[in-house]
Amino acid sequence: MLAILGITFPIYVIIALGYACVRKGVFRPEHMPQFGGYVMNIALPALLFNAVATRDVSEVFDLTYMAVFLAGALATIAVGFVVFGALGLSPGRRAVAIMGTSCPNSGFIGYPVMLLSFPEIAGQILALNMLVENFVIIPVCLAIMEASKGRGEADLMHKLGHILLGVIRRPMVIALVAGLLVSLSGLGLPGPVLRVFEMLAASASALALFVIGGALVGVPFRGNRGVAVMIVLGKLLVHPAMVALALLAVPLVGLAPLAPELAAAVVISAAIPMFSIYALFAQELGHEGMASIAQILATGGAFVTLNVLLFVLL
Repeated sequence: MLAILGITFPIYVIIALGYACVRKGVFRPEHMPQFGGYVMNIALPALLFNAVATRDVSEVFDLTYMAVFLAGALATIAVGFVVFGALGLSPGRRAVAIMGTSCPNSGFIGYPVMLLSFPEIAGQILALNMLVENFVIIPVCLAIMEASKGRGEADLMHKLGHILLGVIRRPMVIALVAGLLVSLSGLGLPGPVLRVFEMLAASASALALFVIGGALVGVPFRGNRGVAVMIVLGKLLVHPAMVALALLAVPLVGLAPLAPELAAAVVISAAIPMFSIYALFAQELGHEGMASIAQILATGGAFVTLNVLLFVLL
């Protein structure tokens, strides 16, 4: 158990450090988006590019892993659609709840966990997760949110086009595509160039966790707390359970089995709390209070659920 705490304890210490520094005025709350922008637009893209460009394509893109991760997320979305609909939530509130249960924070929390748990393949895991999340899971959730606004079909399709265009323009997606092109070309990058990307990538983990903690300062703790608790249960328990079920179904559909480390990683990836900009998306529908409560509770609750899951799987 001490070995498991050795994985999660440093992560939550850095989150707590970020919270304390902003709370005590060492940094201001408005600094956190700037730090987060560096992580999202420079450090993580450098990490993804390096992870993909320095590996053979067959080593990076594990179709079984991606299928399991995607199937678990889509199953979670379906469960959320039914359960939150049965509770009588409005379409907008249901859409926000669904996003909270199915979109993990693979960059800011997931990667540090993988770096400490599976250091040799942490970059590959991040690349796989980001591919599925950016190209399928997040667009599906955004589409559900747009549909909840009750707009006309033509207006909805126009908005979905903008969503897809926004996905393609993300620095992390561009980095993935660029890394893929380098990998396919078979041309190795010069050592000094690789070291630049390695140095930038090394700055991602700690700063990402620091931003998570700092961003929690001043988050409004108001909204529908009952629904927020259900979102947390969906994210921390239902989502990894759905991925675990998808993993068990792999032999039944004829896919190649996953290596033990990747099998553990795909379930752990689903147990990561929701992504850091969750409340911003919820704000578009007027439910940022509920999303903020869910995010705070999930970040804290994951200390327990992640430790249990790591103890079982590692």
